[in-house]
Amino acid sequence: MDLPTLWFCVIALLWLGYLFLEGFDFGVGMLLPVLGRGERERRVLINTIGPVWDGNEVWLIVAGGSMFAAFPGWYASLFSTVYLPLTVLLIVLIGRGVAFEYRGKVDSPTWRRCWDVVIVLASWTAPLMVGLMLSATVFGLPLDANGDRIGSPLVVLSWPNLLGALAVLAFSLLHGAAFLALKTEGVVRQRAQRFARTLGAPLLVPLVALLLLAQLREGAAWTWIPLLAAVAAGLAALLRHTASADGQAFALQGVALAAAVLTLFGALWPNVLPSTVDPAWSLSVAGTAASPYTLTVVTWVAAFGTPAVLVYQGWTYWVFRRRIGTRHIPPVHAP
Repeated sequence: MDLPTLWFCVIALLWLGYLFLEGFDFGVGMLLPVLGRGERERRVLINTIGPVWDGNEVWLIVAGGSMFAAFPGWYASLFSTVYLPLTVLLIVLIGRGVAFEYRGKVDSPTWRRCWDVVIVLASWTAPLMVGLMLSATVFGLPLDANGDRIGSPLVVLSWPNLLGALAVLAFSLLHGAAFLALKTEGVVRQRAQRFARTLGAPLLVPLVALLLLAQLREGAAWTWIPLLAAVAAGLAALLRHTASADGQAFALQGVALAAAVLTLFGALWPNVLPSTVDPAWSLSVAGTAASPYTLTVVTWVAAFGTPAVLVYQGWTYWVFRRRIGTRHIPPVHAP
């Protein structure tokens, strides 16, 4: 496997890691007013992701940085074209992080309620923006021969891209419920299980529709295999939710997401950003890759840096692996 192909696969893997980890992270934020019926219960929900949410966002930074280093042409054309959703994403991620940190600084219901609104709005907005950008990558943008956008910044709001935004949003909502069923106890866990059992099937429909659209438009014969695997894993996850097998359901949703990412990036290959104006102007893996020397250097950096990140993040999840409930929440202590 040559280095451009290797890094195309690495970037797909990094986006998978971000969608999996930040997906349940966003889902917990979206479900904050739904499953948290009081201050203690809302603190339970926030504490499930409190030790890990900032580490989850590292995957987005690394994915973007890897695109910049390995495929500067892809990075430049994509991010300059979708700068509106990218800017919105960065703003809401900043607001969400500030809300997590500031929420408990003042012992005031009004203060906490205001920051809860920020968490919820940011958690609903961020997956929509991520879905828009990823779908634009797969389905293409109106690019000219120089890789520049033709038309207004709103061209990203095509219906396939909006379907992708809805798919990421819906999956994150279900993924958050599955994570809460796995990480909480008592009445919060029961509500999360009931939510996943009741709305699991409708929430998977947009993702299946997105995969079918990508397959019918851009897919190859072999990408039918991961598409069917994604559907099968999603259905199996729904069955495990019914049986209250929280860990198995969460893992199967991860399998479904991995197969979905493989389908989308498999349909994209050998391009990195198709042009909807003229297929000859599409940006390819080979055409946008950095020099062999640059790819060699970043490969060595990744070979040493990636294991360290994985070990640290795995250790974090291991340390905070226990279920939590309202009995674990101490009284409010704020200056």
